[in-house]
Amino acid sequence: MEKELQSFFGSSVFNKKVMKAMLSEEAYRGIEKTIDERKELNIEVANEVAKAMKDWAMSKGATHFTHWFQPLTGITAEKHDGFISRVSDEAIISDFSGKDLIKGEPDASSFPSGGLRSTFEARGYTAWDPTSFAFIKGKTLFIPTAFCSFTGEALDKKTPLLKSMEALNEQALRVTKLLGVKAKRITPMVGPEQEYFLIDKEVFGKRKDLMLCGRTLFGAPAPKGQQLDDHYFGIIKPRVQSFMEDLNEALWKLGVPAKTEHNEVAPAQHELAPIYESCNIATDHNQLTMEIMKTVAQNHDLVCLLNEKPFAGVNGSGKHNNWSLSTDTGINLLSPGHTPEEHLRFYLFLTAVIKAVDEYQDLIRISVATASNDNRLGANEAPPAIVSVFLGEELTSSLLAVSEEICKTDAKKKYLDLGVAAIPTFVKDSTDRNRTSPFAFTGNKFELRMLGSSNSIADSNIVLNSAVATVLKEFADELEKDSSNKSIINLVNREVAAHKRIIFNGNGYGEEWVEEAAKRGLLNLRSTPDCLPYIIEKKNVDMLTSIDVFTTAEIYSRYTIQLESYCESMLIETRTMIEMVNEDYLPAISAYGGKLAKTAIDKKQVSSSIPCDYEERTLEKLSTLLKEAKELTDKIEEAIGSTKFESIAEKAMFIKDTVIPLQEKLRSKIDACERICPESSWPYPGYGKIMFSVI
Repeated sequence: MEKELQSFFGSSVFNKKVMKAMLSEEAYRGIEKTIDERKELNIEVANEVAKAMKDWAMSKGATHFTHWFQPLTGITAEKHDGFISRVSDEAIISDFSGKDLIKGEPDASSFPSGGLRSTFEARGYTAWDPTSFAFIKGKTLFIPTAFCSFTGEALDKKTPLLKSMEALNEQALRVTKLLGVKAKRITPMVGPEQEYFLIDKEVFGKRKDLMLCGRTLFGAPAPKGQQLDDHYFGIIKPRVQSFMEDLNEALWKLGVPAKTEHNEVAPAQHELAPIYESCNIATDHNQLTMEIMKTVAQNHDLVCLLNEKPFAGVNGSGKHNNWSLSTDTGINLLSPGHTPEEHLRFYLFLTAVIKAVDEYQDLIRISVATASNDNRLGANEAPPAIVSVFLGEELTSSLLAVSEEICKTDAKKKYLDLGVAAIPTFVKDSTDRNRTSPFAFTGNKFELRMLGSSNSIADSNIVLNSAVATVLKEFADELEKDSSNKSIINLVNREVAAHKRIIFNGNGYGEEWVEEAAKRGLLNLRSTPDCLPYIIEKKNVDMLTSIDVFTTAEIYSRYTIQLESYCESMLIETRTMIEMVNEDYLPAISAYGGKLAKTAIDKKQVSSSIPCDYEERTLEKLSTLLKEAKELTDKIEEAIGSTKFESIAEKAMFIKDTVIPLQEKLRSKIDACERICPESSWPYPGYGKIMFSVI
């Protein structure tokens, strides 16, 4: 069975094993150097790789290839071309050259550019990323690529991600060299835990809001939600288990190391977690995971929901980005270690991360900012919008007093004995888990828990890589003058004292933390429009441009794109609400009110002494709610139709401050009616039917 799994895993991937078997020794050494050492690939090797890639793909039934890229939409894009070339009027041959492999030319005019280019400037280029392996899906060879404009600006998420990894590698190597660590390359390693909902396809098709917006815009709570905590880690239902088995098979075939699966807290909510990989490959694989989840769900007559808050009142879905730093020799730079040298190295890199998070907390918040994630942050086990670092009391205490003695002392292992003879004792972790922390240290890595389930993990990792690279550059500049243990300890103590405000080990949900965070000077950027202006602040522009991750124009373009995305997403939801209310909810409520009125009249015709209290009071309550709902709907429609704005930022703030509060009021009126009207009179399936539809 193990041999079968090994041969099956990555069987649709053009990986090193395949390349070694199909390429000449010289060509394989060339592509290996490109992958491992980032050496430029010459055209002769590219031609041989392209031919081998085509032959391998066609042997597996592929007829087309595509340059697969990640534009600023947050999802992936592809244009398919056949492996054919005409040799005469009657004949064609299969063809795929090194030039075809290295560069593609899609139409870039309809992708978000944030003002970088006009519609008439349509040309764009895709450029092969050899560090992420090509793979086959269906009958198409997918080639991971970067995407840029005709004038060279990055129009994607992969390009700045790769640049941030290079910046981090360069600066981390400077520091490790001073510490005597032998390494040629340092790579951020990432393991993104992916949460999602599964609901029945037929039920999904009956909800206009789910189909158009990915979440319910209306819905009264079901009698049973997640109150009993019985779904979390509960028995996986057969239909869901069947989906998970097919999902694993599809992902393993594509080389995605899906490992953990379980039920999450909310009804119909689940999670998948992979093994750690290079940040770039993990990003590609997470995009694939989200896509394959939706495809496999359809095969089981299910729908996979990746919206951050598909149902009010229960857990939303996040994506926990586990981040660490690893050398090519297998050393985890965020592992405490056992020797004095390892301790000192750990404290230095830990301090760098803490300083980076404190100084660029605004960028971290921006990296997870979307309209849908705004609905999730700060509620039902999602971390708050205030960025803080959790270390645990023990590590915090030692970090606040780093000395030669602490660096020499090996941490003593603590064991946990449950008091049952048959159950063995085991090593106890030095810290508990803080589920309310946005950025928690979990033993040998940091877990950024703010990402929404539909977010590309590229954005957060670009920020983390860039911020830590910038701090490590400062550390290297200083320590290259004096790298003695005393100088390193002094640096750690100074920087921890300067940035200890970001360390918080308590309850992130408490109101007292909001007050305390404000006293510490930490930002509380509750919404996307609140935080986006920070991306164009001078300190952030200077940081991102100084290490060549973005140009100033690229930063401003992303600011504009995120604002536009927020506005358009919210306006789609608003128009959907208006349509649902006017076309479905109001008529249904009015019709049921008519039934109540007729029943009351019929009763009185039989006898004036027959009580009609229920009908009259219910009708009165419904009529009032109906009137208020109609007035709010008209008010919202007028607000989004008549207001003019000087800028996209002003429009976003108007939506946040004016439109969303009106939407919430409208929802409360419709949901109140749902609690009154019978299911047979209601136009849409309720929460109970949706969340418990998969049996």
